[in-house]
Amino acid sequence: MATFTNQAVLSYNGVTTSSNVATGEIVEVLSASKDVLSPEYAAGDTVTYVINIINSGSTPFTALTVTDNLGAYTHQFADGSERMLYPLTYVDGSVRYYQNGAEQAVPGVTQTAGLTVSGIGVPAGGNTTLIYQAKTNNFADPQVGGTITNTAVISGAEVAAPITVRETITARSEPYLTILKSVAPRQVAENGQITYTFDIQNLSNTAATADDNVQITDTFQPVLSNITVTYNGAILPAASYTYNETTGEFATTAGALTVPAAVFTQNDTTGAWSNVPGSAVLTVTGTI
Repeated sequence: MATFTNQAVLSYNGVTTSSNVATGEIVEVLSASKDVLSPEYAAGDTVTYVINIINSGSTPFTALTVTDNLGAYTHQFADGSERMLYPLTYVDGSVRYYQNGAEQAVPGVTQTAGLTVSGIGVPAGGNTTLIYQAKTNNFADPQVGGTITNTAVISGAEVAAPITVRETITARSEPYLTILKSVAPRQVAENGQITYTFDIQNLSNTAATADDNVQITDTFQPVLSNITVTYNGAILPAASYTYNETTGEFATTAGALTVPAAVFTQNDTTGAWSNVPGSAVLTVTGTI
């Protein structure tokens, strides 16, 4: 509760006297909470935030402002300078505004060093819900243990004291693999030899281990014979794959392939994060 004090002064015939100090309390009837639909993030993810505002009083609030810092944090650069970085980018047009469950016209939305939504009302004895989205950008820490703490402040002339709500999300820690297949040479004579190359990349902060059961399956057409399989430049043991020379069906054994995590660095000039994906290469060479 906010406490207020007041004292009067009485004047008469050139004499002044002060009253006692009267003390009162403002009962705060407005409360708020903030939630996020997913507790984890990766590069380029869309994050959905929900702010609920409850009015337990008998008078409506009509002109509240919600200011969201979009996860802002202070970064110190190599030269000793500091700058505020914003790891979230508001998704234009994503704000949705509800009073007691009924959707309302979108209030004023501005973006200047964060996100500001103004003209929000909360009915007496009712609630207001504000939903909006933001995308993680190059200033979001992608490393294991990286976090984004997003803070919103609800304020207005009708509010005794600003209300602060926050939510923290954590960088996702699981492999994220892609695969690119190529063939060489592109033109090959009958009974000639070709090589299929499978380039696996890991864009995540977490290595793919044997427990992740990474597996490549393929059916070679035309069928190859007398195949040789390498993994990262070394011969892959025959126990680590199967191949049917009649059908051309090829498969590595689940868990035989591992892929290292990406390596992340933060630019000393801009503060933006970049990555070098973890990589593993499988080749299959055979005769057509």
